[in-house]
Amino acid sequence: MADIRIGISGWRYEPWRGVFYPEKLRQADELNYASRAVGSIEINGSFYSLQRPESWANWYEDTPEDFVFSVKAPRYITHIRRLKDIEKPLANFFASGVLRLQQKLGPVLWQFPPTFRFDPERFEAFLRQLPHDTEQALHLARKREARMEGREHLAIDEARPLRHAVEIRHESFEDRAFVDLLRDYHVALVVADTAGKWPLKEDVTSDFVYLRLHGEEELYASGYTDAALKDWARRMKAWSEGTQVDDARLIVERKPPSRKHRDLYCYFDNDMKVKAPFDAGKLARHLGLDGAPASLADRAAEADRIIAARGGPRRNPSKPRKQKPTPDA
Repeated sequence: MADIRIGISGWRYEPWRGVFYPEKLRQADELNYASRAVGSIEINGSFYSLQRPESWANWYEDTPEDFVFSVKAPRYITHIRRLKDIEKPLANFFASGVLRLQQKLGPVLWQFPPTFRFDPERFEAFLRQLPHDTEQALHLARKREARMEGREHLAIDEARPLRHAVEIRHESFEDRAFVDLLRDYHVALVVADTAGKWPLKEDVTSDFVYLRLHGEEELYASGYTDAALKDWARRMKAWSEGTQVDDARLIVERKPPSRKHRDLYCYFDNDMKVKAPFDAGKLARHLGLDGAPASLADRAAEADRIIAARGGPRRNPSKPRKQKPTPDA
C-alpha cells in the first residue's frame, strides 16, 4: 500500500495561535501538537541556515514514532551558490544533524529560485552528488568543513533509503532533458501549485510524488475550495495507485514507469490566513483517510469564525515582505 502523508510546511506561525493551536499552548509544545494533528511536516528552518544537532534531536523526540519529516535543503546551495562548487556545502548540510531524524527522515526538498534557469550539465553534476541512502549521506558528511567542529553529527542508526525532490520556478525547466535527468537519478519533480505564478507540472519521475500547495488563487494565503481539493484527491489517488490522470499537466507526453503504487507527500503552504492545516484535513477526508489530519476538516468552519472575529488575517511575520531570494518560509 502507498504511504500517503498530508501535512503542512512549517509549524511556528504566530497567526495560528488560538486558531489551529489551542489558546495558551506553549510555543515549545507546538511541534508536539502539530505532529499529532497532521501526517508530516516540512522543516523550513534548514532552508535559511544550518540547524544544530540538538535541534534535530529535539524534533525527533517531540514527534510520534511513525511520524515523517521532509527537510528543505539550504538556499545557500540552490540560491546563493546556484549549484556551483557545492561539495562542501552539501557535506556541511548532511553533517549538521539531519541524520538524527533516523526513520523519521523523509524526502529532502531542493527548491530553486525563479531566476534559476535549467543548465543540463550543471544540473546533472548536482544530481550526481546527491546521496540516495543514509550511508552515502554519512560518507558525504565526513567531508564537511572544519568550521563544523562542535556542531556536527557523524553517525547513523542504520542504512536507510534517502529520497530527493526538486521544485522549479523557471519555464526553462520545461525540457525533456530535465525530465530524463530526474528519472535517471530517481529524483521527484515537485508538483507545485503557486496560484499560476510558476510552472505547475505533473511528470512522475520517481517512486514517490511530492506536492506543495501554496494557495489556489492567492500565493501563501488563499484556501482551497472543495472542488479543487476533490480534483487534487483524484490526482493523488491515481499517483498512489501507480498510474497517471488523463489530464496531467506534463512537460513530456510520456507515461511514467509502471508501479503497483507510489508514496505521496503533500504539504499545504497557504499559512498566512491559517488555511494550511484545515485544508490538509479536508484533503485527507476526500481521500478517505481516517484520523489525523482528516479530523481537522471538522474544525475548518470554526477556524474561519475565529479569524473573522480577529478582524481578518494578519500578516504572517514568518513570511518576508519582499520575495527575495525566495518567498516561502
